[in-house]
Amino acid sequence: MELLFDTKDNLKQKECVQAWIDNTVTEITYGGSKGSAKSFTGCSLIFGDAFIYPETHYFIARKNLNDIRKFTIPSIHEVLQLWKVGQEYFKYNGQDNFFELYNKSKVFLLDAKYLPSDPHFYRFGSMQMTRGWIEEAGEFTLEAKNNLQASIGRWKNDLYGINGKLLQTCNPSKNYLYRDVYKPYKEGTLEHWKRFIQALPTDNKMLSKEYLLNLERILSRNEKQRLLLGNWEYDDNPNALCEYDSILAIFTNDQVKPSGKKFITADVARFGSDKAIIVVWNDWTVIEYHVFDKSRTTQIQDCINALRIKHVIPKFQVIADEDGVGGGVVDNCGIKGFVNNSSPIDEGLKDKPNFQNLQAQCVVYFANRVNANGIHFAAELSDKHKEEIIEEIESIQSYKTDLDGKVKIIPKEKVKELIGRSPDWRDVLMMREYFELKPFGSGVRSHVTRRN
Repeated sequence: MELLFDTKDNLKQKECVQAWIDNTVTEITYGGSKGSAKSFTGCSLIFGDAFIYPETHYFIARKNLNDIRKFTIPSIHEVLQLWKVGQEYFKYNGQDNFFELYNKSKVFLLDAKYLPSDPHFYRFGSMQMTRGWIEEAGEFTLEAKNNLQASIGRWKNDLYGINGKLLQTCNPSKNYLYRDVYKPYKEGTLEHWKRFIQALPTDNKMLSKEYLLNLERILSRNEKQRLLLGNWEYDDNPNALCEYDSILAIFTNDQVKPSGKKFITADVARFGSDKAIIVVWNDWTVIEYHVFDKSRTTQIQDCINALRIKHVIPKFQVIADEDGVGGGVVDNCGIKGFVNNSSPIDEGLKDKPNFQNLQAQCVVYFANRVNANGIHFAAELSDKHKEEIIEEIESIQSYKTDLDGKVKIIPKEKVKELIGRSPDWRDVLMMREYFELKPFGSGVRSHVTRRN
């Protein structure tokens, strides 16, 4: 039997094949757009190995098993037909969802959806696989990916002298792929055992011009950036509350004029586990900030008091989160306390939204203000802090609002899964909305349009 992987002059596919047979590479991320032959490439590599190495085991994983049945299995049959592999060389077990080849190799089709009974995806830990493929990796969490990857390299790899290898195919996504693969690749710091291959529709010589023209017509601006141009900076999450261009604009919104009325917001590290951030505002312009990666509450208190005196800010215009150790900072500094899960503030509106809690209320109004280009971050930022701010504001999403009618935001635990850390910048910035909901002195609450 001769198996020919004809890439039809797709140089990105050739690059992927070269990485697949390179024993110094253990993880490949391929794709970045529609029509870049991701499924065809994955099927060819997985089944090619399965036919070459007898009695080896592989997996193809997607978030939903039905998607494998509907979309991946047809690609598998397409590859096998091109290779002229007859039915006598393989059989499909529809009950247990695996292909078994004539040489006793097996390719398992895995449902990798989240299960409340297995939140950490430990069910994959006992598998023994030779190699594997995660399709649509942008839908996966890091825990799911890591537990799948832990199963490879455990079945007859030594016998054939091949390493365990994980292939991930994807469209641009702001999950772990962006943080662990795309950004290091872009910065030139990607680990030597990883490969990132940016494949675009134009790399696939088999795509018709009509297909590309149709995508140009029907895709939204964000979708074109992601799915046609392979731009990882854009996100088309329908639950996202902030527009990407408006997020970037907060660093250049010099049309936002400071009024002279100043505030301080502080996000205090919970028991030293997260960053502590203190921000000084001139109305809606950030004029100074301080970040503490490791801190004692006395350091935070001293910094707040020093900034308050420096900028002549009264205590009632200073607020810190009161959860965890923040309560001590609030008491000792004599400032306002922000309790995330407390009841939302009564806005005196007849048709007021039903917010889940104070945090959701402030985050939603903050997102609206970002979209209205009403915030300016004028303080000089490091590249690292700027990237963190962008990523954390991007993570602001609505969450299961339709279940009980309450306006909710994505829980912090989910945000940590997405970005790999606590959203401390988001928290310290959104607390500024408290002073618009609870005005002091002669201040008048700024009008913020709710986003439908």
